[in-house]
Amino acid sequence: MSIDLTAFHFLRPQWLWLLVLAALLPVVWRRRHDVRGRWRGIIEARLLEHLVVGGPARRRLLPVDTLALCIVIATLAVAGPAWRQERPPFDQDKAPLVVVLELARSMDAGDIAPTRLERAKQKVLDLAAARKGARTGLVVYSSTAHLVVPPTDDPEMLELYLPALSPSVMPTDGKNAAAGLAAADALLAHDPVPGTIVLMSDGIDPDHAGAFVDAVKRSHQQVLWLAVGTPDGGTLRGADGQVELDTQGRARVGGFDADAIRRVADEAGVPLASMRSDGDDVRWVLHRAQTWLDAADEDKRTPRWREDGYWLVVPLIVFGLLGFRRGWTVKWLPAVLLACALQGAPGAARAASGPASRPASWLASVQWIDLFATHDQQGRWYFEHGDYAKAAQRFDDPMWKGRAQYQAGDYEGALATFSGLRGAQASFYMGNALAHLEDYARAMKAYDNALALAPHMSEAAHNRELMRQLLAKPKQEAQQDEEDEESDDIKKQKKHGQIERSTLIPTPSEDVWMRNLNTSPAQFLKQRFEQESGVAAGETP
Repeated sequence: MSIDLTAFHFLRPQWLWLLVLAALLPVVWRRRHDVRGRWRGIIEARLLEHLVVGGPARRRLLPVDTLALCIVIATLAVAGPAWRQERPPFDQDKAPLVVVLELARSMDAGDIAPTRLERAKQKVLDLAAARKGARTGLVVYSSTAHLVVPPTDDPEMLELYLPALSPSVMPTDGKNAAAGLAAADALLAHDPVPGTIVLMSDGIDPDHAGAFVDAVKRSHQQVLWLAVGTPDGGTLRGADGQVELDTQGRARVGGFDADAIRRVADEAGVPLASMRSDGDDVRWVLHRAQTWLDAADEDKRTPRWREDGYWLVVPLIVFGLLGFRRGWTVKWLPAVLLACALQGAPGAARAASGPASRPASWLASVQWIDLFATHDQQGRWYFEHGDYAKAAQRFDDPMWKGRAQYQAGDYEGALATFSGLRGAQASFYMGNALAHLEDYARAMKAYDNALALAPHMSEAAHNRELMRQLLAKPKQEAQQDEEDEESDDIKKQKKHGQIERSTLIPTPSEDVWMRNLNTSPAQFLKQRFEQESGVAAGETP
């Protein structure tokens, strides 16, 4: 292990003051135990030599010398010698990534099994799974571009909407990749971390090729292109699996012009790769995304020095073993052991610090893992392994504690935790917790607070719009659900005025919430895309 002396330094140099103690300890000890020195001022020197039992003390290694040497080694270790840098732990600086997915009719071609679109959607899920803990977003386009999922570290959001994506949800057909790139670039424009845009497409409209090249050159993000298709093309199949026919009764074919794709990619300077059946394309994207982050963020990254003082523990143990030799027992060894034991004792009691009270005996409450990891580190380990309930119990950081409670389904606990915090993220999670508790009006207010603090938080804007739609759901739908459950006799009584209809509150039922989220995402996206593109709902593309 080579040491760069030009970069060598101590991370905590204040601990080096203990070297003075290590140097003075043997001197003070020898002076205190020097018999001649204590009697030299009282008894004449020539007479003192005959009164002292034993000859002059020989220079030899004493227990105090070993103790001083151990203090020196421990001081150097605690001071943190360092001479090389390393990346920060947990790799929290993973690059954000936005997938721009083409939803043109040609993506239904079957030359890539099962279809080009289905293969591309699977690759989106593979990317999100491989980027655990990193934010991944999704934009779709045909003639217009639309946001589906903003950059998020929750892959379940992608799993919710991806199955519903098809060319039929788009207002009109087309291959306007420039619009998709512009939408993705706008998502990442205000992100402090350099991002990557992955285009998944089987081609590009020649009319928009120039605009695409200009958009790539203006973008500050890295753009990658995964081309899906084969040179022979493939027949198009509809939602029912039947081959689509043109007006002349011939099968419609989805083409794939590899040379045209390569020319546009070369002109724009976009790295190009083919979508594969294995995972090489996913690894290619991950490698380029991380490389881009490292290169673009190197100047902004705070250097983190690797601490190598732990190697000094080995000689410290070796010299410490000398303390077990006969006659080398240090008198203050019991005090040292007592001090080490007290390190595991709990601190002062705090009111309402947890759901369970501390046991009477502190020995029963000692968590030996606390000697090796902080509470937040323990909570992070449980969080990343999916045990959110235990993570919530271990976290001291209120933001992480609230996130763990939210993931564990303890929405009331999460709401209480986030209520004591300030900031856009806390308000956003308060809105999510209130939405799960079916308090949609207060959830909208929480999202409003988040947007007031962070106007570009697209997740809060998306969820607020969903709350607005839920609150604006017609009362007739809930009333119809009630009428369907009533018997014919009750309906007759209502008809004669014997039972008054109760006033319905504007909050949708849980069935409406689940139906809006799970059963019709395709219809939800189709309506939203039509509104965004300005196409009338009843107009055919």
